[in-house]
Amino acid sequence: MAKVIWMRHWREMSVKELKNELKDRNISQSGNKEELIKKLEEYEIIDAEIINIRLITKIKNKTYKGYDRVRNTPIVALGVISILIIGTSGGAFLYSDEIKNFILGDDEYVLIDFDIEQSASYTQTLVNLGHPDWEGRLSGTIEEKNTAESIKYNFSEMDIPSTMEEFSVPMFVMGNQFELSTCKPGDVGDLIGGFSPCSVADANREITEFVHREDYVIQGYSGYTDTRYADYVEIIDLDRGDDSENWDSASDKIGLVWLREEGGDVAATESNTILFKRAQENQLLALILVNDKTNCADLIEGDCVPYFKSLDVEAFDNLPENIGLMMVSKSTGEYLSNEVINGESRVQVIIDVQNQGKETIYVPCGIIEGESEELIIFGAHHDTVYNGQGAVDNTAGAATVQEIARQFSLLLEEEGKPEHTIWFCTWGGEEEGLWGSSEWVKKHKANLEENLRIYINLDMNHVDVERNTGITIFGNNEKDIVDINNIIKEFKKQFPILYEKYSIDVRFIQSSDMPNNSDFAPFVNQINEEEYGNVVSCYGSGSSEYHTYLDTMERFNGESLAVSGIIYGSFAYHLAYN
Repeated sequence: MAKVIWMRHWREMSVKELKNELKDRNISQSGNKEELIKKLEEYEIIDAEIINIRLITKIKNKTYKGYDRVRNTPIVALGVISILIIGTSGGAFLYSDEIKNFILGDDEYVLIDFDIEQSASYTQTLVNLGHPDWEGRLSGTIEEKNTAESIKYNFSEMDIPSTMEEFSVPMFVMGNQFELSTCKPGDVGDLIGGFSPCSVADANREITEFVHREDYVIQGYSGYTDTRYADYVEIIDLDRGDDSENWDSASDKIGLVWLREEGGDVAATESNTILFKRAQENQLLALILVNDKTNCADLIEGDCVPYFKSLDVEAFDNLPENIGLMMVSKSTGEYLSNEVINGESRVQVIIDVQNQGKETIYVPCGIIEGESEELIIFGAHHDTVYNGQGAVDNTAGAATVQEIARQFSLLLEEEGKPEHTIWFCTWGGEEEGLWGSSEWVKKHKANLEENLRIYINLDMNHVDVERNTGITIFGNNEKDIVDINNIIKEFKKQFPILYEKYSIDVRFIQSSDMPNNSDFAPFVNQINEEEYGNVVSCYGSGSSEYHTYLDTMERFNGESLAVSGIIYGSFAYHLAYN
C-alpha cells in the first residue's frame, strides 16, 4: 500500500522542539527522544488511498468550476496541482503543511450542548451555601468547605470520578464584632465634674453608626483594631497616600486615604499592599480607604460603594497584626472628613480579624480519563469575597464548569473515552491571592510539565443584561485562538440570536504579556521555568457590583453563561475527540 510521508528532520531537533511539534498535533509528549521521534514519524504516515480520494475530489471540485476559473489560476498554483497529481500516481510524495491543509481540508467543529436552567441551578445552590449574615463564601471557612463538597458531590452524581485536595495557606479569620461609628459629644460632659464625653452618661450625645458591608468593608489580611470614643483617636487625611504624604503624622492615629484614578500629573492611588506597608512602617492604628473611583453612581446615586480587595501577603516580612484595614463608601469618607477631621465628633473603629495563621482551602476535581495522559483542565474559583453572594464573581464560573462537566459525562456515554484526559477543577483561595490554583499547580507540577495540553479558565464569564458589552476570550497560543475563532463561526450559525446579543472579542496575547489576576496565571508561569503553559480565559461584562454586597442573584443572567460554556466546551471537545 502506498504511503504519503511528511518529511521532517526530527533527529536534528531538541527534545523541547519535538514536544512542541507533538503539542501542535495534539499528541502526547511523554517519552524519551527516540519515542518522541517515533510518535512524529507514525503520525506523519497517512494512508495514501484516503488522501488520494480527498485530493482527487478536491481537485475535481476546483477544476469543474470552468475554464474561466482555471484560466485565472496563478501558474504557481497550477504547478502545485500538477505535482500533486503526478505524485499520487507514483505512490508517495513530499509536501508542506500548506499542501497538507489543502488535501485534508478545514477541521469540522462540533458544538456541545449547554443547559441554561441547569447552570442556573448550580449557581443558586452555591449561593445558598453562603454565610448566614454576610452571604459570602470566604476561603478557609465552613462555607467554602461546604461549597467544595457540593461541587464534588455533583461530579459524583454525573458518574465522574472525583477528588478533594486540601491546602493549608496563609489566611485571615473574620471574628464577630465589627463597628465604624462616630459620636458628637453632648454638653453634659462639659460641666465641671461632668461625665466623660460620649460615655453612656453623656445623655445628649449624637451617635452615627455605619452599616457593615454597605458603608464599610474589611479588607483582605486586615489586622485587629479596637479604638473607642474614650481613646479620642485622631483621623489624619493622607490624600492619595503616596510616599510624599506626611505618613509619620498619622503614627498612633488613623489614616484616611482616598482611592482615586490618575488625573493630570497626579498618579492613581496605589495598591492595598503598598498602602498597608506604609501604615506598618509609620505605626498607624488603622487605615481607612475611601472609594472615590469605582462604581461611582452606578449602584447608589451620588455614591461609590465600598468593595473588598486583598493584598500580597508575601510582600511583608511580618504582616502587621494590630493595624486594621477597611474601605468605606465615598459618602462615609466625606462624613468622617467633615465631622471628625474638621469637626468635633469622635470615631470608634472595631475590626475583629486575626491575620497571623493558616487555614485550609479546598480543590475538588472531576476526572474523565482519556486514552492518553495528556491533559485538558477546566478551572474556576468557587470562593467569593466575604461581604456578598458573589453570584457573578465567581459562582457563575464554578457553575459553568459543572455544566460543561455534565455535558462531557453524557458525551462519554455516547462516544466513549476522549483522546485526552479532562479535569474539571474549582479553586479555593483565589480572592486572597490565587492560593488554590497555585498550590495545586505546585503539587502536580511534574504531571503538568509532562502532559498539560491546555488550561481553560472561567472567571466572571457572566454578562449583565443592561450593561452588556459582551465577553472577552483570550489565550496565549495562536493555534488555539484560530480554533476558537472557527468554533465561534459555527456558534454564529447555530445560535444566531445569542451571537448577535452578546458580542465576542477574541484576543491572542503573548505569554509574557498575560495578566496575573486570575487562576490561569499559575498555569502560564509556574509549571516550567523555561516554557509558558498554554491557557485560555474568559471575562464577561457589566458587573459594576464586583466585590460588593450587591453582587447577588437579582442581576444574574444565566443565558449569558451559555456563550462561553458552549465555545470553551466545544473547543475542548475538538481537542479531545477530533
